Amino acid sequence: MTWLLIAAGAAVGAPLRYLTDRWIATRHDSVFPWGTFAVNVAGSALLGVLVGAITAGLLPYELQLLLITGFCGALTTYSTFSYETIRLAEDGAAAVAIANVVATIVVGLLAFAGGAALAGVVWQVSA
Repeated sequence: MTWLLIAAGAAVGAPLRYLTDRWIATRHDSVFPWGTFAVNVAGSALLGVLVGAITAGLLPYELQLLLITGFCGALTTYSTFSYETIRLAEDGAAAVAIANVVATIVVGLLAFAGGAALAGVVWQVSA
């Protein structure tokens, strides 16, 4: 049952990542990988909310598998982030590559922290 829950979450997360990336790419004429950046930041924020729910005892193990391991794991993408960063550097856009690394790490961590803080406030209010 474990792998089915993970696969079900991934079956939604992976296509959503792809569609989001394509949608954003059609709206930005830039070498910066905005689509990958957006899904990684959104996934980090969602993960923060979910970890907040776990901390509050509101997310059963099965939903953790479905939402965290499956959905968030497939929505976010370290491999594409790495590939796009190296490609930028190789194509002579070293400053953009560095900006991608710094922005993804800093904004991703802030998004996670913000999501966790939001979850903490929401769970306290609802308790």
